[in-house]
Amino acid sequence: MQVQFTKPGPVLDVKGSPYPGYSTKSILRYQRDAIKASSFRIKEWDFYQITDGQMCLQFTIGHASYAGQVGIMFFDFKKGIMLAEKGTFLVLPFGSLHLPEDAEKDHIILFDKTVGKMCFEAKGNTRHLYCKWEDFEADITLTRQNEKSLVINVPFNESPKAFYYNHKINCMLAEGTVSYADQRYCFTPEESFGLLDWGRGVWPFHNEWYWSNGTGYIENRIFGFNLGCGFGNTGNATENILFYGDSTHKLTEVEFHHDSDYMKSWHICDKEGRLDLTFTPSYDRTTRTKLLWVDNCCHQMFGEFRGKAVLDDGTELRIEKLISFAEYAVNNW
Repeated sequence: MQVQFTKPGPVLDVKGSPYPGYSTKSILRYQRDAIKASSFRIKEWDFYQITDGQMCLQFTIGHASYAGQVGIMFFDFKKGIMLAEKGTFLVLPFGSLHLPEDAEKDHIILFDKTVGKMCFEAKGNTRHLYCKWEDFEADITLTRQNEKSLVINVPFNESPKAFYYNHKINCMLAEGTVSYADQRYCFTPEESFGLLDWGRGVWPFHNEWYWSNGTGYIENRIFGFNLGCGFGNTGNATENILFYGDSTHKLTEVEFHHDSDYMKSWHICDKEGRLDLTFTPSYDRTTRTKLLWVDNCCHQMFGEFRGKAVLDDGTELRIEKLISFAEYAVNNW
């Protein structure tokens, strides 16, 4: 049984343990000072990704208390070329980045130092993302098409004080420009989509997960999905959901099957026959991070999705040539 939150309340109880469940709005109240675990274990980040049929732009501002990152990546996943990678690592940032406690309320996140500048501004249904770093500049506007999203609050079996409070916003149209090394690229809203992955929590040092997220069009209506498994105790709330038009359709457990060669086809399915996707990768964006105690590795595979997804009312949607990603991550941080 999945537990859906319908009334406002705190993310954590008075002892610092999470209330497990999900919602399609930012209903729960996250408060950093309500966390009872060590301040060295708190993790917070805002991650944005913009893609079209060929290019991907990623913005990251986040920290694991004792280490942080402000960075940007821009790559051509169709050609398999990394075009720009800029940013800096932060030592002992703790709460100095002043990341917001709510993903949906209007806010500004600003990092402006000698090395570079990055700014995220959320206002109503739009988000403005800006980065100027050496010879690289990106200026992107995202506009939401579905007012609903996925919010989950999950515990971990390893500790009663561990939790993962995560908000994912799909189905944002993207428009803007990227300039680098005397080159210029434009993202147009007709074929470019944005994603927010907003995370707050405390969890075990070692963890691993599968995650996939995508947006496109089916029968001229915007369609999106968020799929994942392996991270935390999802008995009360999975992170699996479909977006179609202005509606959401919750899924239960989803499985990821793939070969040891990540470039071979993946199979992603649920246990109720509502999801059956074949994912054919074309590019492996592998990232490895080693800093202080951090030792992370992620294979983010970009490629094409085909298959079916079934809505709550039994309507079957055929997914054809939807370009997005699926990833497998093993992290120690």
